[in-house]
Amino acid sequence: METVNDEEFFAAVPLFSAFEGVTDPANYRPLPDGWVLALADIVGSTQAIAGGRYKDVNMAGASVISAVLNAVGKGDYPFVFGGDGALIALPGALEQTAREALAAVQIWVEEDLGLMLRVAIVPVADTRAEGLDVRVARYSASPYVTYAMFWGGGTSWAERQMKQGRYGVERAAPGTRPDLTGLSCRWSPIDAQNGEIVSIIAVPGEGRPGEEFRDLVNGIVAITGEQNRGSHPVPAGGPDFAFSLYGINREAKATAPAGRRLRQKLFILLQLAIVVVCYKLGIPLGRFDARRYKRDVAGNSDFRKFDDGLKMTVDVDAEHLKRIETLLEAARAKGIARYGLHRQASALMTCFVPTPISRDHMHFIDGASGGYAVAASQMTGKALSGVAVTP
Repeated sequence: METVNDEEFFAAVPLFSAFEGVTDPANYRPLPDGWVLALADIVGSTQAIAGGRYKDVNMAGASVISAVLNAVGKGDYPFVFGGDGALIALPGALEQTAREALAAVQIWVEEDLGLMLRVAIVPVADTRAEGLDVRVARYSASPYVTYAMFWGGGTSWAERQMKQGRYGVERAAPGTRPDLTGLSCRWSPIDAQNGEIVSIIAVPGEGRPGEEFRDLVNGIVAITGEQNRGSHPVPAGGPDFAFSLYGINREAKATAPAGRRLRQKLFILLQLAIVVVCYKLGIPLGRFDARRYKRDVAGNSDFRKFDDGLKMTVDVDAEHLKRIETLLEAARAKGIARYGLHRQASALMTCFVPTPISRDHMHFIDGASGGYAVAASQMTGKALSGVAVTP
């Protein structure tokens, strides 16, 4: 058997393009021995959601991916965005680099966003010592972007350890800043077209997915597949040109030091003006095609994923939603699954765009008024309520 080194591992994982493949064990490969999981999530997201700051929560979660990938040189490593947090799997040789990136982004989130970010590094070997595993699949959301799917129980166990205060990362000095190049927060919330934006989380009832849980996931995917583009919350032509000044301010905070933020805001506004003009006139600017970019935003979005359970933010009408709820409730009653489901009027998008010229820009989707965080709270008994989001 040919040996694949750490840098080539994820690229060598076979691609699948039909989302139903997330339940096929044959699509998954175990992470190599010696790898680690870099994790983070927001502490006290309840208060942030109550204050309408879920967009800030989303940006904090996406900043973890941006900071770590920038620190390790944007290699092809598997990650997942969870709304109020994120996870990146990395070779053990990059552990110290990841620690420094996590520590830096933790300080930035506290000092600039006013949120508390919990971070940890968990060896994959420790999940296997618990009889679990971290297996990864590679879903092709578009011809230009792939997203990692995780299975095996190891990522869920690692997250529980982090929340219990284990595997922590030494804090960085005050004022430390991560490299958040490419982190973007410009789009306003995207209104539902079919009915409601629904954030759904479904996890196996006993911690490990069996055939009945796989049937549940496939049933939900089949129902959402009956509506246009699999109930994708972003229109096929991309979101409307509705930009958020709050988002532009957040992006300037993320990508420029304090003394240069006004200049950065003006630069972002100039970029947006040029994009809108090029889009309306249908003319490219060098290698940048605004209309193609806008279409790619939709195709490259991660509105559904699998991380030891199903997570999706979809745009569905009342009839399809009722059928999904019926499936979920029946699975809950039989002990097949636990689930959370949260309805809202719009979706949020936070982006990682290393360069707009390349077509591999990534867009992280969540519900606009609590999304995955509120759905998750329904499984833990916190019972958060969704509120209007500050765009």
